[in-house]
Parts: sequence; C-alpha cells; structure tokens
Amino acid sequence: MNPYSLIDFPLIDPHAHMVSRTTEDYKAMQEAGVVALIEPAFWLGQPRTEVGSFKDYFSTLVGFERFRASQFGIKHYCTIGLNSKEANNEILAEKVIELLPLYACKEGVVGIGEIGFDDQTPAEEKYFRIQVDLAIELEMPVQVHTPHRDKKKGTYRSMDLCIEQGIAPHWVIIDHNNEETAKEVLDRGFWAAFTIYPHTKMGNERMVEIVKQYGPEKIIVNSATDWGISDPLAVPKTAQLMLERGIPKDWVKKVCYQNAIKAFGQSGQFNESDWNSEVQKIDQREKFSGNSILRGGQVPQVEDKKIIR
Repeated sequence: MNPYSLIDFPLIDPHAHMVSRTTEDYKAMQEAGVVALIEPAFWLGQPRTEVGSFKDYFSTLVGFERFRASQFGIKHYCTIGLNSKEANNEILAEKVIELLPLYACKEGVVGIGEIGFDDQTPAEEKYFRIQVDLAIELEMPVQVHTPHRDKKKGTYRSMDLCIEQGIAPHWVIIDHNNEETAKEVLDRGFWAAFTIYPHTKMGNERMVEIVKQYGPEKIIVNSATDWGISDPLAVPKTAQLMLERGIPKDWVKKVCYQNAIKAFGQSGQFNESDWNSEVQKIDQREKFSGNSILRGGQVPQVEDKKIIR
C-alpha cells in the first residue's frame, strides 16, 4: 500500500542538508514525490578551522550534491551563507564573507542563508547584517535560522534586524518556527517556515494544527534532514497527515509546494519549469569529476520517471 496515497501533486523540501544523507535518502524522497529541494549552507557539527573548508563545502553544494540529486530525478538548489554558529569566530568569518559573492551568483543558488542567530551575540548580529546587505544588493531571498535557545527573542530580533537593514519581509524566510513565534512572523508579513523533526522543534501533528489555525498563506513546511536525528520524508509524511485530517488539498499543496516556489522564486533561479515536465530523466551512467554514485557491479538506472501531478 502506498503510504502517500492521498498526495497527487509534487512536493518540495526547501530546507534539507543533503550532504549529511545517503543516496538511499534521495531515492526515498523521489519515490515519495519530492521533485526539488533546497540545501542551505550550514555548519558541519564541529567548527571549521580554515577558510578553505568553507570553499570546498560551498563548491560541494553547487557541484556534487546537485549532481547526486539529479541521479534520482530531483532538482537540487542551495542557499549560501555564513551560519550563525561560526560567525563567532570573527577572524575566520571575515574571510568567509569575502567568499560569499563568488558563490552567491552561481547556477542553482536561490538565496543567502541560512543566517541568523545562535547565542545571539554581537558578532552574530554583525554578520547577519552584512549578509542581509549582500542579499539586498543581489536581489536574493534570505533564509533565517532562528535560535534553539530563547527562540521568541531571537525570532523577533531577526525580523527587527531585517527591517532595520531595509529588506522587505516578503524577501525573508524565517525558519524553525513554532507555536510561540508563528503569529508574529505571519502578522509582520514574513514567510514562516517550519522544520518537522521526529522529536523536537515541530512535529507533523503540531504542524497540522498550525495550518488549521492560520491557513496556508506564507507557511512553508520543510525537514532540515541533517546529520542529527531527522527525517528526509518529513514533508510527504506531513502532507499525507494534513490530507487525512481534512485540510483542503489546495492548502496542503501551498505549504508543501507552491509557497516555496513563490518565496525562493524571487531569486530568478527557482522555477517550476525546471522540473515541471511529463518525466524526469535519470541516467546513472553519468559521472561528476570522473565519479559515479554507483559502486562495483551495480547496474545503472536509466529511465524516464513520471513526476507526481
């Protein structure tokens, strides 16, 4: 039995840290109806000590991960930025800031992010402002990470800072929202994104209630699906649950597909026409820098996969 039998439209996961996931996760996401995803620049679980590691990481986001996703019929995009946690190493942060314009304009980059607050320090605020200014200059959306600790204060301050820097709310996706922050974010005209984790931040049962309460406008569902305990199928699972609980299909399609296109499509690089064809071609005979996703003896998949309508 198809666990997502009620979903007859495509899905987008607009916040997925795929460098931490296996190729099996890509395959499972594609089979569940995910046609496109956005991978925000993030930290690696331990601090980076050289600017070269950022350079290689950004290159991976616009290079190999884009290729790896294509091998399973998924369009891969990313956002580029200095994350809030590593903004506190100011000597290194200054060098990373110099790198950002070199990557922000590359193919498939749809925003500046994820940036924002972690411990809400002066250094974090400094580099938050610098990167918002870069987004304004490049006319790109901003993807904001709200802090795990003292979330309400950090979320409100993030919105205040964006307004102070002169970026309009419709250019800003405030992520990792919960019941405490949702109303203020929506009332102020920002995009409100919700990260669905198995045990923390926002579960899919709670997400159903959020959509019932506020409706579908400017709400976005994502998975984060990082190197911690997380679920690459959080978006299809949440979409299915919403439909089971009686939320109208057009609402579910907005929060799990269309709103992401509206928000990140402002970059000019995230367009439904990129993937909206009758089929997605998969050819696992292809290589990236001489490398294949296959290992010895594996038979390459070569086919045209129909996308979910």
